[in-house]
Formats: sequence, structure tokens, C-alpha cells
Amino acid sequence: MEISARNSLKGTVKKVVHGSVNTEITLEIAPGVELVSIITKSSAEKLRLAEGKQAHAVIKSSDVIIAVD
Repeated sequence: MEISARNSLKGTVKKVVHGSVNTEITLEIAPGVELVSIITKSSAEKLRLAEGKQAHAVIKSSDVIIAVD
């Protein structure tokens, strides 16, 4: 994966909460350190985000974007 954002934090998906439009993703980036991001439900489904899966929190400006390899 190549991306222009300078801050990428690898972690493990700890929790996935689907809503009707958006999905809340909790990513554990270090023991006891969690990051939460709201992404579209369709993006969460496309990335196949599920508990235990490895993912990256990509931080650009004030946004946190979730990505997978």
C-alpha cells in the first residue's frame, strides 16, 4: 500500500459497530491504546473489517482513514 498521508498507525480491529449508514471502527494500535473512526458502512464492508483483522489508521489533517493491505 502506498499513500500520501504521512501518519499511518497499524493495529488490530477491536470492535465494529454497524449503523444504517456509517460504521464505527475501534482499532487497538498498542496494548491498551485504542483509536475510533467513523467510516461509511459500504467502506467497512468493502474492506471486510472484522474483529481481529489487521488494519491501518491513516491520519491526514483532521481526518482518520482506515486502510488494509
